[in-house]
Amino acid sequence: MIEKHIVLEDIDPVTLYGAGNAHLQMIKALYPKLRIVARDNVIRVMGDQEQMSLFERQIERMRLHVLKFNRITDEDILDIINGQKTKDEAVKGVVAYSLSGRPIKPRSENQQRLVDAFEQNDMIFAVGPAGTGKTYLSIALAVRAIKEKQAKRIILSRPAVEAGEKLGFLPGDMKDKIDPYLQPLYDALEDMIPQAKLQDMMEKHAIQIAPLAFMRGRTLSDAVVILDEAQNTTSAQLKMFLTRMGWNTKMIITGDMTQIDLPHETRSGLRDAINILKGIEGIAFVELDQKDIVRHKLVTRIVNAYEKAESGKIKESKN
Repeated sequence: MIEKHIVLEDIDPVTLYGAGNAHLQMIKALYPKLRIVARDNVIRVMGDQEQMSLFERQIERMRLHVLKFNRITDEDILDIINGQKTKDEAVKGVVAYSLSGRPIKPRSENQQRLVDAFEQNDMIFAVGPAGTGKTYLSIALAVRAIKEKQAKRIILSRPAVEAGEKLGFLPGDMKDKIDPYLQPLYDALEDMIPQAKLQDMMEKHAIQIAPLAFMRGRTLSDAVVILDEAQNTTSAQLKMFLTRMGWNTKMIITGDMTQIDLPHETRSGLRDAINILKGIEGIAFVELDQKDIVRHKLVTRIVNAYEKAESGKIKESKN
């Protein structure tokens, strides 16, 4: 009889063990010749070599299932032990899964272009109106990359540009003042990574969220780097950000040209970058529009109404 300790890395063991250890009890019943004791993220197994080797392979497949899909069912466990594909594994085109098990995948032609551009290029500009999923899908791509060990860390950034409320008047220290600008990024991460794991990754700097000003002087390597709300950068700020790119790094720059909060006399760095960088090998540009909006149906109507109003103003100014 031999004994081994199996460490469940990168997942919340509670998801694998099940509510009230229901999954664990089922696994134990399926391996009557092994003595299995689980504590925290360590499974202690005792038994003969052949059974042990089989158990190790199957528990590793269960771990990978939980890592990818954020859940596992009794049926999934039976499929894995029987050497079959689970229902989730049979679904194609999924980028990542939410904590509830909802598949996150492109829901429009342009969203699919964004996914394809990420796989084929090192720098992607994704530009479109609110609700087109550009930020959420970009973060899903980053989460997939780190889970599949294609990158060692995720770095998310936003310019802390004020839209009607001055930073200095907000309560708290600098972190408290900045966090509201970064909240949409936290929301997306919290939808895809269990809270305890997310906190651990942030403490270990595997996930970093910081305002754009904190990027100066850094070289960002082995990472997926996302700059959100890039329409609110100046040309100098965006050039500074783009030149932080290091080895084995992919950058996604998202923005909405209809929501520029810069002073009227300041040109958007995103607009300049699109004009300057088009045609450079390794850089892709993906434009999303109203057809890609995946929020409430009213969002599409609101965007359309504002675009009509804006085009009306342009016509008036020409007359």
